[in-house]
Amino acid sequence: MTRREISKLFDDRKIRTVWDDKEEKWYFSIVDVVAVLTDSADPKQYIKRMKSRDEGLKANWGTICTLVPLVSEDGKKHKEMTADTTGIFRVIQSIPSHKAEPIKQWIAHVAAERIDQLQDPELSIQQAMMDYKRLGYSDNWINQRLKSIEIRKDLSDQWKDVI
Repeated sequence: MTRREISKLFDDRKIRTVWDDKEEKWYFSIVDVVAVLTDSADPKQYIKRMKSRDEGLKANWGTICTLVPLVSEDGKKHKEMTADTTGIFRVIQSIPSHKAEPIKQWIAHVAAERIDQLQDPELSIQQAMMDYKRLGYSDNWINQRLKSIEIRKDLSDQWKDVI
């Protein structure tokens, strides 16, 4: 199972996301989404109270929540509560917030982008270039990086033929 962690921004707030290649699903950090929706100082405590208020959410928490290792603010990987698109929509449904509709639209946009990238791999390359530029890398560095990825892929393909 290959998982690729990516931090996405919603209103300049980071929401940690993971793309699972095997299941072909996005997983969103529940704590990050709750923090954005509620502006709570302690989103984990908010989640605990939310589950006690919403019996349906509490009863299905085991199927909604998936523990996935994510890099936290201390720079270390910890297993964090995440949910796939369906699960995160269920969590959002339990939070009375004026930000609920914009974040639903944002999640749908993230999912649609990934589907488009699966259909047209060139979009993934363009997205990678934009991400590297946003992180401050030079055009020369980006081109070298993309070439090294291509060379590594060719080499891996050649090894597969030999083995």
